[in-house]
Amino acid sequence: MAGRASPKSGKLRAVGLLMRGLAVSLLLVLSLLVALWLALESAALAPQTPAITANDIARAMQLLQQHNPNGKLPGITHSLTLSQRDLELLIHQVGHRFGETRARVQLQAGLAKVQVSLASPSLPPGVWLNLDVWLREDGASPQIEQLRLGGLRVPCWLAEQMLPWLLEAFDLRRQSELVQRLLVHVGFSSQGLALAYAWTDQPLQALASSLLPATDLARLLVYAQAAARAASDFGSARQMSMIQLLPPVFALARQRSVDAASAVLENRAALMALALMVNPPSLSLLLPDAPLLPLQITLLARIDTPQHFLVSAALAAEAGGVFADAVGLYKEVADSQGGSGFNFHDLTADRAGSRFGLQAIRHPQALQARLAAGVQEHELMPAAADLPEALSAQEFQSRFGGVGGPAYRQMMAEIEARLDRLSLFAP
Repeated sequence: MAGRASPKSGKLRAVGLLMRGLAVSLLLVLSLLVALWLALESAALAPQTPAITANDIARAMQLLQQHNPNGKLPGITHSLTLSQRDLELLIHQVGHRFGETRARVQLQAGLAKVQVSLASPSLPPGVWLNLDVWLREDGASPQIEQLRLGGLRVPCWLAEQMLPWLLEAFDLRRQSELVQRLLVHVGFSSQGLALAYAWTDQPLQALASSLLPATDLARLLVYAQAAARAASDFGSARQMSMIQLLPPVFALARQRSVDAASAVLENRAALMALALMVNPPSLSLLLPDAPLLPLQITLLARIDTPQHFLVSAALAAEAGGVFADAVGLYKEVADSQGGSGFNFHDLTADRAGSRFGLQAIRHPQALQARLAAGVQEHELMPAAADLPEALSAQEFQSRFGGVGGPAYRQMMAEIEARLDRLSLFAP
C-alpha cells in the first residue's frame, strides 16, 4: 500500500537514530574529558596559606563574641568586616575536609578576586584544581564577573547554573541557604569584605541546624547515645576514666565502617560526640535530644584533661592538627591574662588529642581496632604532673620568654618527646 514504510526502512531509521544518539553521547563524554583535562593543572595557582596562629584564633573569638546571636532581636541590621586574611583562612579551613586547600583573596572597591587551589586525595599526586573567580558587588548576592577552572574559561551564565549543583556536591547547601536569609548587603573595598546582616527568629537553632547536615547530626546522636549507655553501666559511680568510654564507642564505629572512607566519617562523628558530651552546653545546642553523661569523665585522675584531649581530637579530625593546636595555645594565653593561668599540662593534653584526632583520619580502621580492644591511660597521655601550671602572664613571660621564647620552645620540645614515646603516637 502506498505511503506505508517497509519493515526494513523502519529498522534502518531506528538504527540511524541509535547511532546519532551514541555519537551525541560520545561527544558529550569527550567534551567532559577535555574540560576536566583543561581544568586540572600541575601547579597551584594560589600560594600556600600561612599557618593559622593563636592570634588568628583570638581574632576569630573576638568576632564571635561581638556577633553572638544570643539575645539579639530579629530584623535588626548589624555590620561585620572581614579582612583578606580572615577570608583566606576561612576558605582554607572550609576546604580542608576535601584536601589540601590554598587561597588568595584580593579586594578592591566593588570587586573581589578569589583564587583557590585544591589538591584532593581523589586526584593524582601533584595535580591541582585551580579556581580563579572575579565577584562584582551587587546587593546581598555578589555576581560572577569572570570564572576560570584551570585553563578552562567558564561562561558566567553557566557558572550561575552550576552553583546550586556545586553547593549540593560539597554539602554546603544548608549553610548557603542560611547565609542568604541573613545577608542584607555584601560590599567589597580595599579594607575588607563588609557584611550587613540581620538575625532571624531563633538564630541559635538556625545556626546549629545549618552547621551539619541531617545525616551527620543523626550519626552524632548515635555515638552520643552509645557513650551514655556505656557510662550508665557504671551504676552509682560518680566518675569513669576516658579509657572505659573509648572501647564501646569505637567498637560501634568499627561495626558501622565498611571501608577507610566511611571509617573516617564514623571516627569524626565519634570524636565530636565525645567532645560535645564532656562540654554539655555545646551538646544541648547542637543535639538537644542527646542524652547527658550521668557521670564525670577523667583522664589521669583529672576532669579537665579529657576535655582538652577530646576537643583537640575532634578539631584535628575536622579541621587539621594546626588548627587544633592554635586553639589550645590561644586558650592558655588567654588564661594567663586573667583566667586559670598558662598551663603546660593542658597543652600536653591538647597536643595528645591533636595527634589522636589525626590518627583517627589517617589510619581510621587501625585506630578503631586498637581502641575496640582496649587502651590504657598512659598510651593516650604521657605523665605531665611535673609540668608548670597556673602561670600568670608576667610569670609566663619572665620564665619562658612568652610564646616562641627559647625556654618555651624547649618545654614544647620536651612535650613532643614525651608524646613520641607513646606507641600510639610514635612517629
